[in-house]
Amino acid sequence: MTTLTYPEVGATRHGPLPDGYHHLRHRAAVGRGRADFAAAAAAVTEWRMHRASGARVRASAARADPQVTVAVSLGVGPLRFTAHCEVVWAEYGETRAGFAYGTTARHPERGEECFVVELAEDGTVWFTVIAFSRPASWYARLGGPLVPVLQRLYARRLGDSLRGCVSAG
Repeated sequence: MTTLTYPEVGATRHGPLPDGYHHLRHRAAVGRGRADFAAAAAAVTEWRMHRASGARVRASAARADPQVTVAVSLGVGPLRFTAHCEVVWAEYGETRAGFAYGTTARHPERGEECFVVELAEDGTVWFTVIAFSRPASWYARLGGPLVPVLQRLYARRLGDSLRGCVSAG
């Protein structure tokens, strides 16, 4: 039984992103070649990218698969915010791998976010974050226009962290 808090489940996989939400799209090159793709895919789907970014991750499984629950925490002490999610789709292909999680009742936002790595024909390994969200808690509403800015900064941080995971091998 799902506890997702939004009706547009899966929209980050097939699009279009739904109206009435803030949309985020971030794309960054993180490596080159099949070995870098494999390293990036594992780092994304096994939560290492999130942990390398400084987030705490508690997941019900070692890798992202549908219905896995995950809590991602950011911040320090009393300023730590925890986002509770459920994986809504996962993909493990030869040139594309990743997953999306959706918000549950204990998340400060409503929406979905996906993290995908792709191996392009020219050998470039691309990391993409696609999300749609809107405030669900008083503090997310209070954050107003600052929340999308923070989300964009965090997406960039994830790309940098993933690049580090790939270069570490």
